[in-house]
Amino acid sequence: MARMATSGTGISTDFSDRSSGFSLLELMVVVAIIGVMAGALVLSVGLGNEEREQEQEARRLSGLIGLLREEALMQNRDFALELSESGYRFLQYDYLQLRWLPPLNERLFLDYTLPDEQLRLELALEGRYVSLDPVFEDAPEDDADHDPQLLILSSGELTPFEIEFRYRQNPGLYRLSAQIDGTVEVTREGFNEL
Repeated sequence: MARMATSGTGISTDFSDRSSGFSLLELMVVVAIIGVMAGALVLSVGLGNEEREQEQEARRLSGLIGLLREEALMQNRDFALELSESGYRFLQYDYLQLRWLPPLNERLFLDYTLPDEQLRLELALEGRYVSLDPVFEDAPEDDADHDPQLLILSSGELTPFEIEFRYRQNPGLYRLSAQIDGTVEVTREGFNEL
């Protein structure tokens, strides 16, 4: 009778009867682990793109508000910002017609629609959310009683507001906040830190 080789702990060290290679179970475990890691990578990359998009749009609007505020001060004109869920537009007050109109010859301040259909704007005034239309229905010049939501006055003052840039399925958001003195700030909230 042949003796099996054993180590000092009493465990057999003879592997001659075990076939080389991987079992089906071992291969399935490896494939499952790779699948989970690939799925996590795809999700994290997708969320990262959404977050970058939100930040980019919040900073774009912040820059435009700052630019328009400077123009209001220099030219002694009153401007306004009007929001829908999917975009925004700037207006100027025409004192001859006594109504809000689109800025003349201002390419930077044309009506703007957010580039992603899933990205939405939410507006809060004095801590209360304001209902926004999904899209702009009428041009401001078609409505004599048109009143925009936010003012950018020639004195440099702004209507205090908070605008949130958010995706419907994602809890993370970028918030653009403005104070009456013209201070504008972009903050980030609700994103998972890695």
